[in-house]
Amino acid sequence: MLSCPRCQATIEPTTIQCPRCQLTLKAHGHPGIPLHRAAGEEALCTTCRYDADNTCNFPHRPQAQTCTLYRSVHQPLSPDLPPLSPGDRFRLWLRSHGGVVALIGLLLVSLVLVLIR
Repeated sequence: MLSCPRCQATIEPTTIQCPRCQLTLKAHGHPGIPLHRAAGEEALCTTCRYDADNTCNFPHRPQAQTCTLYRSVHQPLSPDLPPLSPGDRFRLWLRSHGGVVALIGLLLVSLVLVLIR
């Protein structure tokens, strides 16, 4: 048995909505999709693995108070999630900073052209 995070009523693990306070406990009304909630004012993103490795695409990032994909950085990686290789990390970094890399490349090409003439 679990307890409701808002009113501490005893509930079943598959309960979609708390019968006492009507708090939504499962995402999208489906008993198999857990809805993680922030405790207090601190956002979930501050302790989320996906925010830490910059792979999160949740629109409410970095102030999300609820999330269906939350994974704590303090939990060990599960066997079905292999760690990212350095090449994958570089590709993720390049994807999120592509504009800056393109601007630096353009500046370097311009500098080379000025120095050649």
